Amino acid sequence: MGTASDAPAAAAAEEEEQQQQQPKLLQRTLVFTYGTLKRGFSNHPLLQDLAQRGDASFVGAAVTASRLPLVCGPYRVPFLLNLPGEEGADRVAGEVYAVTPRGLARLDELEGVSRAHYERLPIAVDLAEGGCARVDAVAYYAHRDYAAELWRRSGEKGYPEYSHAVADGYIRRKDRPQGQTFLEQIRIFVSSQS
Repeated sequence: MGTASDAPAAAAAEEEEQQQQQPKLLQRTLVFTYGTLKRGFSNHPLLQDLAQRGDASFVGAAVTASRLPLVCGPYRVPFLLNLPGEEGADRVAGEVYAVTPRGLARLDELEGVSRAHYERLPIAVDLAEGGCARVDAVAYYAHRDYAAELWRRSGEKGYPEYSHAVADGYIRRKDRPQGQTFLEQIRIFVSSQS
């Protein structure tokens, strides 16, 4: 059994361990997911894999602080548009994850950030748990080069949530035509009639 003199040493060791853990927590970025990365959707296995590797953890359900357009593009792919306050837009429901830099790199790859499919930008969201705390996060928005065109193509009407009903008809990347890039598919989609 320990003595009273062991208590300060134990407390110091515990404090040191907490300080070592803190940088790991501080290195995480909060990511707001609103589409296929959410639980129950086709790209969620990536977040599950990241969680198993310690590179992501679920924080909670959330809703955007601002009204933002959420639309579907080609193949029912969801796009959050960085067009705050547009008439026909809603506060969008989704999920927040705390992600390490390594996990963020994998998400960037999935979202085609280097290929101008999506861009990772700041977003304020309200967490559903804990008194609806507002937190700063990032989200993958439709790239600015075609966001306004997607909004026009959608009839300037968005969705409050990418639900299974909204996603009905979604086609996975591997099942889409392989002769065109995703940007070409988006350009064809926005130039076609609804």
